[in-house]
Amino acid sequence: MGEKLERAVGQQNRSLSQTYPLPDQAYDEMFAAPGDVRPHWEYFARSVDALGNMELHERVGEAQRLIRDNDVTYNIYTDPGGMSRAWGLDVLPLLIASDEWSRIERGLIQRAELLNLLLGDLYGPRTVLKKKIIPFEFVFSHPGFLLSCDGLIRPDNRHLDLYAADLARTPDGQLVVIGERTQAPSGAGYALENRFVLSQVFPSLFRDSHVHRLRGFFRSLRVRLSELAPHDRDEPRIVVLTPGPRNEAYFEHAFLANYLGYTLVHGTDLVVRDTRVWLKTLGSLQPVDVILRRVDDEYCDPLELRADSQLGIPGLVQAVRAGNVAVVNPLGSSVLQNPAFLAFMPQLAQHFLGEDLLLPTVQTWWCGNPAHRKHILANLERVVIKPVRPTVGKQTIFCSELSREECATLRRQIEQRPHLYVAQQQVTLSTAPVFVDGFGLDSRHMVLRSFLVAQGDSYRVMPGGLTRVSPTTGQLMVSNQYGGTSKDTWVLASEPEREEGLILTSPRVASRVRYDGEISSRVADSMFWVGRYAERAEGLIRLLRVAQLHLAEERLTTTIQQDYGLRQLLRALTHQTTSYPGFVGEGAQQRLTDPEAELLSLVTDAHRAGSLSQTLNSFLQAARSVRDRLSDDTRRVVNDIDQQNWALQRQSVTELSDTLDELDRLINALVGFSGLTSENMTREQGWRFLDLGRRLERALH
Repeated sequence: MGEKLERAVGQQNRSLSQTYPLPDQAYDEMFAAPGDVRPHWEYFARSVDALGNMELHERVGEAQRLIRDNDVTYNIYTDPGGMSRAWGLDVLPLLIASDEWSRIERGLIQRAELLNLLLGDLYGPRTVLKKKIIPFEFVFSHPGFLLSCDGLIRPDNRHLDLYAADLARTPDGQLVVIGERTQAPSGAGYALENRFVLSQVFPSLFRDSHVHRLRGFFRSLRVRLSELAPHDRDEPRIVVLTPGPRNEAYFEHAFLANYLGYTLVHGTDLVVRDTRVWLKTLGSLQPVDVILRRVDDEYCDPLELRADSQLGIPGLVQAVRAGNVAVVNPLGSSVLQNPAFLAFMPQLAQHFLGEDLLLPTVQTWWCGNPAHRKHILANLERVVIKPVRPTVGKQTIFCSELSREECATLRRQIEQRPHLYVAQQQVTLSTAPVFVDGFGLDSRHMVLRSFLVAQGDSYRVMPGGLTRVSPTTGQLMVSNQYGGTSKDTWVLASEPEREEGLILTSPRVASRVRYDGEISSRVADSMFWVGRYAERAEGLIRLLRVAQLHLAEERLTTTIQQDYGLRQLLRALTHQTTSYPGFVGEGAQQRLTDPEAELLSLVTDAHRAGSLSQTLNSFLQAARSVRDRLSDDTRRVVNDIDQQNWALQRQSVTELSDTLDELDRLINALVGFSGLTSENMTREQGWRFLDLGRRLERALH
């Protein structure tokens, strides 16, 4: 840290233009040329120059503290530590001028309208297939096309409720669409969280820059969801369906549910009876009118879709078919995420709208077309390959970065199954400034994800969106799963705009007050085990600390064989943790003679049933599944427990004494959790089950 501060001091008097490495071949968002700041960046650049690197360093610390306190996470599937990975946010926002954003808005709305008409056509008359505008094979062979949903056309012809587009800027300054999200677009919640953080880190700068606010977008989202409720119910019940805490964006699911005032549910919380969806509460079944889903299409109904799914609700498709529940986005909308559609967007725009695209698509070829495939294979090193069915570990391939052998392997794969691949022109993405703590400014390639929600007979665009930047200089892959970070996106207004509240008075719009008193059986069960595991861990740590201290004292005065009390204490540890044989079964005598290895295993072995690490992992899993039911302060304590448990498992522990400091910190965090839940938690049903679990565990011990 000292070395970083020294570098920052050395750069204190240097301006942005002196420290910023302008890219040679890419368009830069802030600079038109060395020392030439773009007009809409000038005020911001002067303000950041006035702050200096030392002050920016302080603002970075403040942003990181806010992210840590709010427990903002993003889970990396391939990272063993993904469950506790903090959300990455750069303190420098991306700035977009108001006049340019107006053009972007028109282009995004046009594309949303186009995809809405296409979705209705694919599950209705299918004129695009009959007229051979698009090949039928890449529709019917795509897993996103659900035959079970054929004919489920909404009467208002507004099928696509939410839409997101990934935008990139080419070296000539033109914005192009490189990807589209229509199934369950993620990122809007993270964009809102970024705004919360940056508006606190730079309050004066944010206010004086006249940044368009985001709240109006979420206001429109609440209106749209309420309008979709069937049976004209006042105060419709709306829920957010999540795959669970292991999903990459689980924080966003819980965050949006809290912010919008909806109930966060898992598939097991819902049941279909008489073609209606019901929320299973402890008292009764409560009708559900609208489901804002974050579960992929094929997993939503194990009865009619993917039979091995444990995330969905059996009978959901039939409930939708009967018109008793609305699902957002509609089931089957993932078919539009097939990147092959991008190759046919100009033709589709002419067919449905009779217009050219206002916001063009990056040049795209579908390998299932023989002419396209021939062109791709002849220019493989200059394109980006995307699978038609992207999965974890099978994403975008930059052919220019492949070796000769890897390129040959990819060529064979395309020739064998050409319909499964799409190629896009490799675009040198534009760069934006990031603050590298201790080193000053750097340029990173970026992609902007913009969000739209249906509003009346058109769409409302979130002003800005989620900007993602590459993890290192020069890297073209921009993805949070591969270490990328994010930015807040400021669309600058010419004058201050009127604030829009989130709460609406219309009886058709659901209240922001959740039905917290009516908890599901899953929430009750999780709360019960949160209480039990917290009490179990606290008691186990106390016993472990006593055993360790007693062992250290007795080694100075006598032998373990002569200390009857210590031997009984060690046996009690085995009985309490049920980690047999331990100090009571086969081989117990040897372990009693030299107990350190056994005690160390009871502390750090996460794979051993009954160990402290395994108990804490179970506590954290139960707590994450009900994070929307915990206060901000309680979540911070849970996050501290997670970090201490991670340190306990990952540090190189060779002696039992090395764990004492971590055990002390863990007991403090667990006592804090106990105090918060006992003194500061509302006495509703969730608290009663948590307290029941705690008291039952205490009685058993």
